[in-house]
Amino acid sequence: VPGTGASLRLCSTRVAREGINKHVIDRIIRVDHAGEYGANRIYAGQMAVLGRSSVGPIIQQMWNQEKDHLKKFNELMIAYRVRPTVLLPFWNVAGFVLGAGSALLGKKGAMACTVAVEESISEHYNNQIRTLIEEDPEKYKELLQVIKQFRDDEQEHHDIGLEHDAEATPAYSVLKTAIQLGCKAAIFLSERI
Repeated sequence: VPGTGASLRLCSTRVAREGINKHVIDRIIRVDHAGEYGANRIYAGQMAVLGRSSVGPIIQQMWNQEKDHLKKFNELMIAYRVRPTVLLPFWNVAGFVLGAGSALLGKKGAMACTVAVEESISEHYNNQIRTLIEEDPEKYKELLQVIKQFRDDEQEHHDIGLEHDAEATPAYSVLKTAIQLGCKAAIFLSERI
């Protein structure tokens, strides 16, 4: 504002950060952004292989929701001033390879991947919901709403995978365990790096 020494901001996407636990919020937003980025790459890989198959429209529908999730976390990163994980280039490649690789096993393989990933992410979101409620549910109301909605979407994707014969994939339990171990490692690293 001229003559007062104060600056005038016409519009801001930043969130008032007084009283928030910056360390907790940074970790949550960073890892969730990385996870939604990775999910987008997984579905891109699946669509590259199965996009023209009978399951293509189902994969596309789930992918469209993941695109919305990523868009929201991009906005939250700006609003809360959180840097992304430095591992995004790795998740770019790893996500696509996982998606395409599982899709090369056929529809059931792609759905087995979906079940494994979405189960891990739903559990992860539940842990974050508990953390934010313990911190202060009123202070983190908006973020809690976002995470709860996205958790419900991920659970829906999990259920779609089961409905489309994920468990009929050869060596399903081995594949699921391996993918979930990878998810746990990705979560651990993306929160911190």
